[in-house]
Amino acid sequence: MTTPRSAFDARRGWRAPSAYVASTLYVLWAAAWTLASAVSFYRAMLDQTGGEWSAPLDDVFIHFDYARETARGEPFRWTAGNGYSSGNTSLSYPFVLAAGYLGGYTGEKLMVWAGIVAAVSVFGTMLVARHLFPKGAGAEPSLASFLVPPALVSLGALSWSLWSGMEVAVFLGAWALALMAALGIESMQPDRPGQASLRARSLLLGAAGVLLVTTRPEGATTLAALGVMAAEGVRRRAGMRQALMVLALAGAPAALALALQTWANAAFTGELSANGAIVKLAINHPYMTPSEKLDDYLFNVRYAVFRNVDYHFADSPGFGFILPALAAASLAVKETRRYALLLWAQILLWIAVVALNGQVRWQNERYTMPAVAWLILAAALGAYGLVKQRRAPSFALLALVCAGAIQIIGVGTRPAGTAAELRFPWGLALFAGLAVATLLQVWAVRAIAVAAALFLFQTHQSDRLRDQKWFFARASRNIRDQHLVAGRWLAEIKPKRILVGDAGALVYASGARGLDIIGLGGFHQLPFARAGVHGLAASLELIERMPAAERPDIMAIYPTWWGVLPTWFAKDVLARFPVEGNVICGGYEDVIYRTDWSLLGSGERPRTIPAGEVVRDAVDIADLVSERAHGYRFPQPAGGFTDMKILPDPSDPRASIFDGGRRIGAGRAESFRLRGLRAGAAAHLVIRSSPEPATRVRVRVAGRDVASFELPETEGWTESVVTVQVTEEPLRVELVNDGPNDFVDHHVWVTQ
Repeated sequence: MTTPRSAFDARRGWRAPSAYVASTLYVLWAAAWTLASAVSFYRAMLDQTGGEWSAPLDDVFIHFDYARETARGEPFRWTAGNGYSSGNTSLSYPFVLAAGYLGGYTGEKLMVWAGIVAAVSVFGTMLVARHLFPKGAGAEPSLASFLVPPALVSLGALSWSLWSGMEVAVFLGAWALALMAALGIESMQPDRPGQASLRARSLLLGAAGVLLVTTRPEGATTLAALGVMAAEGVRRRAGMRQALMVLALAGAPAALALALQTWANAAFTGELSANGAIVKLAINHPYMTPSEKLDDYLFNVRYAVFRNVDYHFADSPGFGFILPALAAASLAVKETRRYALLLWAQILLWIAVVALNGQVRWQNERYTMPAVAWLILAAALGAYGLVKQRRAPSFALLALVCAGAIQIIGVGTRPAGTAAELRFPWGLALFAGLAVATLLQVWAVRAIAVAAALFLFQTHQSDRLRDQKWFFARASRNIRDQHLVAGRWLAEIKPKRILVGDAGALVYASGARGLDIIGLGGFHQLPFARAGVHGLAASLELIERMPAAERPDIMAIYPTWWGVLPTWFAKDVLARFPVEGNVICGGYEDVIYRTDWSLLGSGERPRTIPAGEVVRDAVDIADLVSERAHGYRFPQPAGGFTDMKILPDPSDPRASIFDGGRRIGAGRAESFRLRGLRAGAAAHLVIRSSPEPATRVRVRVAGRDVASFELPETEGWTESVVTVQVTEEPLRVELVNDGPNDFVDHHVWVTQ
């Protein structure tokens, strides 16, 4: 496949001047649309920020944090002193940003470099995507391919994400490289001498696939679609054996890259999954039932589809059908069907995977935007196919497309405030679809319909595009006014370490070390990401494990997010950073506290120890490290919720004890293993609980009931002592709550 810039073809010599002129004009056309779109968004931002560079999402600065550490020679690290982190889902993007950081784009200027990278990526995507269109004169793509540049930057929400500083544009650039490699394989003619080998081209697709999956792991499905398309072309010409080789060589490098990432995660953090997957995917939620997880997934799928159709595709929901209808029409035209199938496979697979992520509902739907970009390209193909084909498209497929469009119109025009659902019987929709498809058999009708559709799309997207530019600018100003200003203030007081709930701009602008209580940033092998989904008590138990000198001396958080955290563990308020006209920040104000961790560790020793015995082992409930070491199991799902208390110390009423624990419902049980015991001798369990209505707990050892104890309603800590016989090493213990009320277990010691 020749590139658009080259006027020379090695097989045919110099091409016709008209083809060279067309390709040159296309390059200029794509560059003009790329720059116009980027300038319009960044100019709007600079107008609102008074000339300062910012970004519309705090997550952009998470990439910047990783990029700065990469430039300092510590890749895969969020902040100094925290060790390897899997919190940046995009492995490759920080390296791209680090190149700019090393080139002088430091501080907030790194956003300038991110914009340059995005522009290059978008421009490259436009150049390659042109080749999805059928060839015209001179073996160049049809002039209809000139639709690609304006189409890709016509949708406000997509442009918002492309210029946001997130990895969306870079991912599409990686996709363009992979597409170019796949098209190169598809266009090979094995009987023609002088061509590069099929194996080499397959490995080129594999290399592009590595970039694809390390930019976004969901790209594995995209690579699969590209690999199948390329392999199918080879199968038709050279047989199944060659096709399987293409699939293997195209997919193996990406599979190896993902395997290496999984190994690194396990080796350096103790978790196979990346922190982002632990925090964001419902399948990793410790309390949700399988049906709740399925409901969450289906809700995310519906949201990803209807939020775009209802809102982003048009200023009036009834016109949101235009893009998907034109995109579906590309399947009805034989000339465009092959690449339409590729684009639709990518769209459907992307939505199917990204809907696992609960964050798909936030951040201006940026997670769905690669699928939206492919939908736009499919729509451009559909518009071309309907007008170019003098021969009528497939009647059956066109009827199905029309029926689907009618259903989308019905969803879009539902009464305000009602759920998105199909409103028309499929029989009626199919009958109407047949009628419309009959009319569209006439070329003149199709041409008028496509022209009207493009006009209506532009008309009803213009307001959305304007609104998205304003939203981009205001969100960037919000991030600047709150997080960047707070970060600069923190830089002046030089904190030892900052505890943050937003892991991006506060740490980047302050230059200080951080601790991300949500868990994306990570801290060595302490599982803060998993603790974050278990609850605040679990996160505090991990801070308790940190050396005192490493604990944050400053908190910069939204107090409304974290309940009692600032009340229990802060001395005083140092500063407040409000944001006016907030459209993106998680709260009205960032509040800066001086921390006080003096209560951490106060609950580590029991206050009741049988005479003459010592503690042989202990399970600190809600401390995920202790739980893992003891094979702890809590009742899942919908049980074992973490809890925490600060109550007077039974041995010194002037002091207090902090301890986290788990709530075990009536009729449910927890279990664990205890070690370090002398077999054949008696031992004692010391079980700390906190005030709750009275309940009864049964103790099982090695699968047999051995004792029980009553927990009366009380005002303070209780430590129940139970005698057990050590029959095995390790000793398997189960605590069964016989009810009638909850049992909150905070700590179990075994003495002997």
